[in-house]
Amino acid sequence: MTKRFHHFKGNDLTPSEKVERKVVMMLLTSKLPDSKRESSVVFELKHSSEVIQVARILAQKRGLKVDLAEAAAALHDVYVIVHGKYQDHGKKGALIAEEILRKTDGFSPTDRKIITEAVCHHSEKDIHTGSPYVELIKDADVFSCSMYKEAEKEYRRIKSATMFGEYSRRVIKVRHELGLPDKPIFRT
Repeated sequence: MTKRFHHFKGNDLTPSEKVERKVVMMLLTSKLPDSKRESSVVFELKHSSEVIQVARILAQKRGLKVDLAEAAAALHDVYVIVHGKYQDHGKKGALIAEEILRKTDGFSPTDRKIITEAVCHHSEKDIHTGSPYVELIKDADVFSCSMYKEAEKEYRRIKSATMFGEYSRRVIKVRHELGLPDKPIFRT
């Protein structure tokens, strides 16, 4: 029988699609109000979806497994989705991601390690690792954020000059990889 396109309905989903659906449902059913979150549920839903799409494209361009990129992208801010806080959210989120992945059939122990490592280290934008999936999620995350108006102003406000420079370098790299002009680095 031919698999039909499903619009995320039913059980005929790939493991990474199951993770994506789980993350969306966590956001849609969250009891944590925006007033107790550092960002809104709407932002987290949009950002998660955007990072997944960028990760899919970059994974294809970089010759990586799209399903692992999708799952890592969906889970990269899972701690923020659950608890509404950004402090140490990568490391704390890796524990939640591991639990979700263990409950989702279809991910090998190696797959789970790759995905949780990407979640754990995605906020360390100034550290260049040897892991292509960690770097992919860092790049997809920063590129997604660069598309928001006022992102440059906010990053300049909350990041050190060194860290802002690293964010800018990553955005330029992704823009080049996608065939976009180098400027503007951030949406104006």
